[in-house]
Amino acid sequence: MSIQPLLEYVRRAPGDRASVIRLAEAALDGGREDEALSAVLEGARRAPRDPRLWQWVGLLHRGLDDREAAIEALSRAAELAPRDASIAHGRARTTMEAGRPAVALFEEARRLAPLDGTVLLGLAAARLGEGDAASAEALLDSLLTENPGWLPGHHDLSQLRWMMGDLDGFTASFERALEAAPGDVALWQAYLIALIHAERFEQAMSVIARARRRVGNAPFLDANEATIHSEVGRVAAADACFTRLSGIRDVTLAGRSIRHRMRTGRIELAAAEIETWLDTPEGGLIWPYAGTAWRLLGDPRWNWLEGDPALIGVIDLADQLPSLDRLAETLRGLHRSRHQHLDQSVRNGTQTDGALLSRIEPEIRQLRAAIVQAVADYVGRLPEQDPRHPTLRARRDRPARFAGSWSVRLKGAGYHANHFHSAGWLSSALYVALPDRNDDPADAGFLRLGEPQAELGLDCPPVRSVEPKPGRLVLFPSTMWHGTVPFSAGERLTVAFDVLQPT
Repeated sequence: MSIQPLLEYVRRAPGDRASVIRLAEAALDGGREDEALSAVLEGARRAPRDPRLWQWVGLLHRGLDDREAAIEALSRAAELAPRDASIAHGRARTTMEAGRPAVALFEEARRLAPLDGTVLLGLAAARLGEGDAASAEALLDSLLTENPGWLPGHHDLSQLRWMMGDLDGFTASFERALEAAPGDVALWQAYLIALIHAERFEQAMSVIARARRRVGNAPFLDANEATIHSEVGRVAAADACFTRLSGIRDVTLAGRSIRHRMRTGRIELAAAEIETWLDTPEGGLIWPYAGTAWRLLGDPRWNWLEGDPALIGVIDLADQLPSLDRLAETLRGLHRSRHQHLDQSVRNGTQTDGALLSRIEPEIRQLRAAIVQAVADYVGRLPEQDPRHPTLRARRDRPARFAGSWSVRLKGAGYHANHFHSAGWLSSALYVALPDRNDDPADAGFLRLGEPQAELGLDCPPVRSVEPKPGRLVLFPSTMWHGTVPFSAGERLTVAFDVLQPT
């Protein structure tokens, strides 16, 4: 999206407050913060007592992942407008993202906007980030007692309880809420999603039976039942459910149907369904299955999609990173949970919360700078642009923007189950600390690319395995299956991130 006409006007008329704000809004919406920042900052400097302009300066800095400058601008806005809830919330959230204590700031935002769910979720996250998981849990639980239909609260509370090791009671809030509102379809659906992510399939089937008695034969119940039957190997029952749903056009349902067809050996049928989704905006969820199906069928499009070695970048960054020992200590301090996330690929390990590369510790900032340059170099070496290819169709002239970033800490027998990232453009693994090999197999801990989930039962070995080394960064398309080989003992500490597709 071009903001050039508006930008040129604001440069000629920097005192036009309304136009400066429109420019800031357009730049933030279109990912053009770098182009608009200087003009918006000039507008704020010309009106130094205007809190809204300083708020926009802060939001643009935040969009550029410059949290220190963002906090400075948002703090100035808060001083000018101490009763403005949106400014208070933005300051609190940006401070938390930077890795600074933010509970008190969220408490202030809550005082100004006591019913704002995003503020309340942020307060719980800030408490967790400062090591007070019990207080975060108590807050969410009390809020859900008052408002049992608050779905984001249920999501975060079940996730928090699971991460902190409550593997039996993590869905208790759903049960309590459904006692009060047994006809709430959205609550039943959210409850089932949590159970399926936890692979509590038979418990989920029991919940489906209860839900049918309350809300009838809703399609979402058939969809979840089909998924469960397929995952546990009840092929005929899954077929019947998917047949009942055949008239519904939904990409999540399509992904489940494609998985079922592939795991039952009906690759041609899966490939035919895949074709109907690849040119749609939702295709990111389907492309990984396309690669697998084409490879199994001997379709030459597999080589076009995933076969070019240039799509996988292996870059050794140790000499550009901070001391790996210092970086490892910093990362270890951020692993506050006791168990893996509910809906992620980690097995026998933990994953950090929040956007890791937004933090402002010196080690993280140096890490981020090295990553940004490595991504730019990798993008510059990609094969020529191809408007149909999910990776190669992207433009190449924009700096890296991250869809997410985190650290994973695996211990004995830890690994990543094979998976893909539907929201990213490029994905990654950067190794910080590795265990001794002991008597492990030669490929223990290796990153395996192109191998689909084991649950699909397909004879489709990895197209490439990459040996982990401290300081090594691996970059690859987010549509590519990836996972790791387990090791027997010790610690494997990594950083990972997804890069957004440039627009």
